[in-house]
Amino acid sequence: MAPKYQIGQKVVITPVKTQQLSPRDAALEPYAGQIGKVADYYWISLGSGGGVVYIYTVLMEADQKELVVHEDELEAVIE
Repeated sequence: MAPKYQIGQKVVITPVKTQQLSPRDAALEPYAGQIGKVADYYWISLGSGGGVVYIYTVLMEADQKELVVHEDELEAVIE
């Protein structure tokens, strides 16, 4: 499976809505709805038959801070 987002692509931070927020989710909340650009991505293999998970480094436009975000916490910006 190929990554959903490419380096240089603009994305919006969209934390996954769960009933119970983890400390990691709480750290993303201030960036919800903000735009950033994919700086890099990495993959993790979940073993035989488990597939691949992509994790992205996103450079935020507002403050140039880098965030590490799971693929399901991003949406593409349509320009």
